[in-house]
Amino acid sequence: MLARLQQATTLSLIALAALWAWWFGRQGEWGWACGGALLLLFGYALFLALEFAMLSRVRGDDPAPRATAAQLLRAWWGEVVSAPRVFCWRQPFRSHAEPDHLGASHRGRLGVVFVHGFVCNRGFWNPWLARLRAAGIPFVAVNLEPVFGRIDDYVPIVDEAVRRVREATGRAPLIVAHSMGGLAVRAWLSRSTERDAVEHVVTIGSPHHGTWLARFGVTPNGLQMRRPNDWLDELQAAETARAGASPYANFTCFYSHCDNIVFPPSTATLPGADNRHVAGSAHVHLADQPAVFDAVWARVSPVESASNSGAPATRR
Repeated sequence: MLARLQQATTLSLIALAALWAWWFGRQGEWGWACGGALLLLFGYALFLALEFAMLSRVRGDDPAPRATAAQLLRAWWGEVVSAPRVFCWRQPFRSHAEPDHLGASHRGRLGVVFVHGFVCNRGFWNPWLARLRAAGIPFVAVNLEPVFGRIDDYVPIVDEAVRRVREATGRAPLIVAHSMGGLAVRAWLSRSTERDAVEHVVTIGSPHHGTWLARFGVTPNGLQMRRPNDWLDELQAAETARAGASPYANFTCFYSHCDNIVFPPSTATLPGADNRHVAGSAHVHLADQPAVFDAVWARVSPVESASNSGAPATRR
């Protein structure tokens, strides 16, 4: 569903920009022709700039380092470049370019479940999936639907992905989640009856304590990401009831002081988790940062897996 919606949006914008340029160009109004077409195609950059202005203004006394103007500018540009790759190419047209990778040869290997965020699909993870496939690492990437449903609706989807990886490998998987996907994973984990349901959870820019920007949300899942709200309180209570006083000891949370969607920055951290700050990275671009991928790679790569098990390390 989301892929078709983003296909229509992308193609409509391109067609509208071309029509605008043709209409004014045929009248010799080349300033209007070029300016209007560029605004239609790249106006999202202005919207992103507004988000960065808001995140800088409402951070309050957040304990994360304060971003400099130069860091915010670099983060804005990184997001300007990353956003069309994700929302106008990977997700609408390449969401199935990297199918799930499970097979008999993966028995005993640590597999990965990828969970995307709000208004995204599995195409978000394509660069990650290609690298893991090349290394022979098993994985499943989900599509969270309905796109604008409640986060609770995604629990069976996460559960099915975990089951598939576990059946193929014989091991609990590593879960990597971006943005709202981190809340979907927590909702699933809070209801799991297995004590060893996951090997580890890595969240990337997840609004664990909600986000200021969600005050503009109107969808069911958007409302669940507001700050504060009863759903988040109930989720934390369920996690504590299940796992005791330290329910997040098995989490690594990446966050940034330049995240234009999840802010103030420390809302993307969890008490007792391995919280890692990535300087100067915006929300979508955060998933492309080497520090984030390397943390996952250190857990799943054949070399690291062999080293951790005491077996000889062999490169592939």
